[in-house]
Amino acid sequence: MGHIKLIKSTQDHEQALARLMLLMDLDSAPDTAENDELDLLAFLIEKYEEEAFPIESPDPIEAIKFRMEQQGLIKKDLVPYFGSASKVTEVLNGTRSLSLKMIRKLSPGLGISADVLIKEPCQKDTISKDVDWDAFPISEMRTRGYFEGFNGSIKELKEYSIEKLNLFLTSVPNGFSLKPALLRTTAHLRSNDKETNSYALWAWQVRILQKAQEELLPAKYVKGTVDANWMKTLAQLSWSDQGPKLAKEFLNRHGIHLIIEAHLPKTYLDGAVCISASGNPVVALTLRYDKLDNFWFSLMHELAHIALHVDGNETWFLDNLDAEGADEIEQEADALAQESLIPSGSSSLPEVKDVDCVQKLASKLHISPCIVAGRIRYERNDHSTFGKAFRDKVRSHF
Repeated sequence: MGHIKLIKSTQDHEQALARLMLLMDLDSAPDTAENDELDLLAFLIEKYEEEAFPIESPDPIEAIKFRMEQQGLIKKDLVPYFGSASKVTEVLNGTRSLSLKMIRKLSPGLGISADVLIKEPCQKDTISKDVDWDAFPISEMRTRGYFEGFNGSIKELKEYSIEKLNLFLTSVPNGFSLKPALLRTTAHLRSNDKETNSYALWAWQVRILQKAQEELLPAKYVKGTVDANWMKTLAQLSWSDQGPKLAKEFLNRHGIHLIIEAHLPKTYLDGAVCISASGNPVVALTLRYDKLDNFWFSLMHELAHIALHVDGNETWFLDNLDAEGADEIEQEADALAQESLIPSGSSSLPEVKDVDCVQKLASKLHISPCIVAGRIRYERNDHSTFGKAFRDKVRSHF
């Protein structure tokens, strides 16, 4: 270990910084004399600067973000300095400290002084104290891949659950604004209110926004695109065996995300609508029931919200379509969804008595016979109607 002394002057400070840079270039292993000397020098430099320069030097994370903004960089541009995309996110969110290896690359790469980067970051209180962290279904979230890059055991996840959950919730803009305490003001919720786990719902919403964030659409949504005629055109894609996939392509071409994500325990969701950070509508379906007719009605119901209700005031529409006593908004969406699939003026549902009649009406409307059969079962409140016919599945399409 080189000779170390207290830093008392500008010359001492410059010499200490030069020695610090030399030690960082060595990239010494932990528990070596060189690494101990580096730690001690960094401590002495920081103490000297606290007294000699009362105007605080920038927080290292804020300095990195400032340089990113200056140079027009995005997170993936920092991967060469940090080692992986997940490490970039963790450092910028304050859940991972800068390593010496990172500092050695960042200093010349972004032109940030090493003495700025070696400072301890300001501790921002991103861990909200009014969150019941134990209420999240972390085991199910882990199974579904909600925690990107985490390959540890459930025991390890529980040990670091607050850190991992905080990182997950802040992975999308305004992720914390979806927390249950704010739900009443940020969503229109159609629910039976039967033991809904609001924290599982929160996690599902963030997951939807994550997936939308990762999906590049070929167009921006033009307000007013979704209307009754547009929805009828979409419904006719159901005639194809590949109808669900064609529906996704159709929505994407018009600047609408279609995200498929199974519901989490005790959320009882069929679908939802929200607006992504880029301003495009997002339709999310859980496929809670693996039935083709349910897929098409749920899709049309959520699109009806876009046509009728999405006006910038409501952030989310969250729907349990089994819920009884739907309010006026939900009744309007139900009515438009039904009309888009089977127009009232062109149908003869009461006359449909058997399988052949279902096929004929479906052919006339140019829609899937599963939709016709599903409507009849619903209206007659008899799910045994038509036996095993017209019970196509939908999850396999996605």
